[in-house]
Amino acid sequence: MHRHTARTDGSGPDAEPATDVGAVSEAASASEAEGYEAIRLLLRQAVTRGGLPGILAEVRDGDRQWFGTAGVADTRTGRTRSRQDRFRIGSISKTFVATVVLQLAAEGRLSLDDTAERWLPGVDHGLRHDGAGVSIRMLLNHTSGIFNYTDDQEALNRSETHTPESLVRIAASHPPTFAPGSGWAYSNTNYILAGMIIERATGRTLAEEITERIARPLGLAGTYLPRGSDPTIHGTHSRHYTKLFRTDPGAPVHDATEFDASMFWAAGGMISTAGDLNRFFGALLGGRILPADRQRDMFETVPTRDWISDSAYGLGVSSVRLPCGETVWGMGGALFGSWSYTYGARDGERMFTVNVNGDWSEGGWDDPIGIFTDLLQAWFCRRLHT
Repeated sequence: MHRHTARTDGSGPDAEPATDVGAVSEAASASEAEGYEAIRLLLRQAVTRGGLPGILAEVRDGDRQWFGTAGVADTRTGRTRSRQDRFRIGSISKTFVATVVLQLAAEGRLSLDDTAERWLPGVDHGLRHDGAGVSIRMLLNHTSGIFNYTDDQEALNRSETHTPESLVRIAASHPPTFAPGSGWAYSNTNYILAGMIIERATGRTLAEEITERIARPLGLAGTYLPRGSDPTIHGTHSRHYTKLFRTDPGAPVHDATEFDASMFWAAGGMISTAGDLNRFFGALLGGRILPADRQRDMFETVPTRDWISDSAYGLGVSSVRLPCGETVWGMGGALFGSWSYTYGARDGERMFTVNVNGDWSEGGWDDPIGIFTDLLQAWFCRRLHT
C-alpha cells in the first residue's frame, strides 16, 4: 500500500441514488430495451445493495449508444456521475502500452522477440533476473516470470514518488517467480519495462507516444497518462473513494482522488472516460489500429492463473468467458477508489465500459468484479435468449 494524503469522507449518499440515462441514438429493439432495463437495475443495486458511492456504464452497439449511472460522483455535494467524468483506469493502461509496442513492431523499430536486455542493458543490475532470457512478448503476456513489484508494499512505502527505474529495482531484489516462458503470473513490472523500452526505442516519453499514436488520432479527448508525479485528474471527474482494502462494512472511507500515481505509470497510471474506452477498444478489436499480423499477435492468448475466472491473456488484452458461455474481449483495471471494466465482442461492434468510484462491495458481491460480471452478462448474454 502506498502512502498518500487521504481525507475521510462519507461512504455513500443518504438518499435513494438517482439513475440518469442518456438517450439512445436510434430506436432500441425490444431486446435492447430489456437489456438496458437489466443494466439499470444492476446499477441501482450496486449502490443500494453493494454500498458503492457511484457507478456508471456506457454501452455501444454499432451506431447506438446508451449511458446510465447510479449513486454519486461526490458524496459531499451529492453531484451525480456524468458521461464526461474522467477516472483512473488502472491496468487498462496496459492495453494502450501494448498497442504502442505493437505499432513500433509493425514499423520495424523493434521485434517482439527482442530481449529486455537488448533495449535496457543491465536493467536487472546484476541481480536475480535474467533480462537476456526475457523477450518483449513475454513482458506483454506476463510469461516473463519477473517479480511483481507491487507485491512488495514495504519497499513501495519508502517513497512517495517513484521512477520506473526504482520500481524495476524493487522487482529485481526478489527472485523470479519462474523461469522465463515457463509459466504465467500477472506482474506490473512487465509493463514498467515495456514502457521503458518504448521510450528507449522512440526517444520520446511514453505519455507523448500514447497521445500522438492513440488518443489524438481517435479523438480521445479525456484520455492521457499523467506526467511525472502530477496527482490531479484534469477536467470533470468523480471523486475516488477507498477503504484501503479493509473488508469490514464499518471500515472508514478515504478520498483518494488526488495522489501521486507514479508508482503505477505504464502498468496502470492512465486516466480516461467510458466513452473514450469504448471508442479505443472498439477500434482495436475491430482491426482499425493495428495491421493484421500484429492484430494476430495481440490476440494470441495464454492461460491465466490466480487471476480473473475463466480468462485468457494476450498482449495487453484478455478474454473472459461469461457464465452463459459468451466470450468477451478487453481489459479491467483497479486503483485506489476506481475499478473499471471495458469488454466487448471480438469484432468491436458491441462494447461495454463500467466504472465504480469505490473499491469495495457488499451485499453478496465479493468485490466490484462480481458486479461487472453481472452487468456484462445482462448485456451480452441476452442475445442468446432472443
